[in-house]
Amino acid sequence: MRRLRAQRLTGAPLATPEEVVGRLGAVQAQDFGPAKWAVGMRARGAGDAAVERAFASGAILRTHVLRPTWHFVLPADIRLLLTATAPRVQAGNAGRYRQLGLDAVTLRRSREVLAGSLRGAQLTRAELAEALVSAGIAVDGQRLPHLLMNAELDALTCSGPRRGKQHTYMLLEERAPEAPDPPRDLALAELARRYFIGHGPATAKDFAVWASLTLAEARASIEAAGPRLRREEAGGLVFWQGADAPRRAPRLRSPVVHLVQGYDEYIMGYTETKRLLARPGSAWSPATPPVFGLVILLDGRVAGFWKRAVKRAEVVIHAVLLGPFAAAESQALEAEAARYGEFLGLPATLSISP
Repeated sequence: MRRLRAQRLTGAPLATPEEVVGRLGAVQAQDFGPAKWAVGMRARGAGDAAVERAFASGAILRTHVLRPTWHFVLPADIRLLLTATAPRVQAGNAGRYRQLGLDAVTLRRSREVLAGSLRGAQLTRAELAEALVSAGIAVDGQRLPHLLMNAELDALTCSGPRRGKQHTYMLLEERAPEAPDPPRDLALAELARRYFIGHGPATAKDFAVWASLTLAEARASIEAAGPRLRREEAGGLVFWQGADAPRRAPRLRSPVVHLVQGYDEYIMGYTETKRLLARPGSAWSPATPPVFGLVILLDGRVAGFWKRAVKRAEVVIHAVLLGPFAAAESQALEAEAARYGEFLGLPATLSISP
């Protein structure tokens, strides 16, 4: 229950989409539409359009950081996050770079081409591919996404506003010119503080996997955060959370249902303790293949999966439950489906398979 509250899935919502991203430190965002919902569901009255405006204005950025996938981050945090995590991510990518024939010379040359092409511009992936090919750099297969990821991890590029439904790239120095770039030890300490405030209680191993750090780096970062974090033990594990976090969460007004994206921080923010998401007596475990990529939470535990079809006049939500819902639980599911429809500005139709 304390995790639900720390992540602002319960309790008082945050005021803006930017505050949500800042509290969580980073929000996994390769699936752009559901990632907007992950932000909007934690902010007071923030519909899809409000999150889109925050992204278009640059109040929220999207880039490769932490684990090698896209995340929403704040402009003020982007260099801090890259300083803390990019070295390990780049080291993890090195083998794939070699497989794709992307040696140091090619990567450096590609960054030079991207920097020149993006100066004062906002370009799509296809336009950047054309620039690279014109410079004699092949972009076939998986070479293009890895060239673009390398530039993001090198703090050269980040997201620009969307052009229609297409994403664009900009130079990071133009999109977030005021972003501070602290030394790595300070960046790691701040990353630990932010993670445990937005995700705690959690373990050092949870943090290490979330941030692509070694366990030694994670523990050193926790130590460097000092009194800003609080330690406790339970079930033979050591947990950490923000020093100001309540020791007990207020009683949950059960039943509470959340429709979350499969990459939601409540799901992806933990590894060692992800098993706590299982309901007592449930056959589900973190190793269980999902029926759909989106997750239904009942009182903070995995209770099923869902998918949605966004149409012109409605959003159709289909839910598959891991077990039968009581009447009050079904009503809570219907209310959450309606809330998702409100986020999109559409009426929601819900169908349920037991």
